[in-house]
Amino acid sequence: MSRIPVHTVDSAPEAGRETLSKLAKRFGKVLNIHGEMAHAPVVLETYAAMNAAITRHGTFDARTREAIALAVGAVDHCSYCQAAHTLSAKAAGLTEEQTVAIRRGAADFDDPLDALVRVVREIAGEIGEVSDDTWTRAREAGWSDAQLTEAFAHVAVNMFTNYFNHYARTDLDVPAAPALRG
Repeated sequence: MSRIPVHTVDSAPEAGRETLSKLAKRFGKVLNIHGEMAHAPVVLETYAAMNAAITRHGTFDARTREAIALAVGAVDHCSYCQAAHTLSAKAAGLTEEQTVAIRRGAADFDDPLDALVRVVREIAGEIGEVSDDTWTRAREAGWSDAQLTEAFAHVAVNMFTNYFNHYARTDLDVPAAPALRG
């Protein structure tokens, strides 16, 4: 059960109402995570600002962004983010089987994506450290220094939401992600 009640747009503090309203329009409803973040407008605005910077300056397509989110969510054991990003990943062109493969740790259906997924899993799981072998493999797969630098921003925003969901114990309001069997 969630520790933090979910605000509606009308019940949210004034300072976060506009942002919560924009997020509700984008997602079709106030998601539990956003309604919880709205209790402290600084949290909601930080989340929105990070996403705005990625939207404005990021170069990854939706499929790559969602693969990153799935990988980080799996490393951080965030069931909420794995569920939400499974939906988004499928909308971005990944199959359900591919989303499961990414969450398990490999995108073996796409070598360049697999190399990037391994980088982001290490960033999330090793406190920012990435082995030289993993880095070299990503470079050899065609990822540039700029793209590998950008990947860090994607990991950071996903860790922000993953950790918030753990902290708040956000209740799932989207279909659960498929179980990772075996």
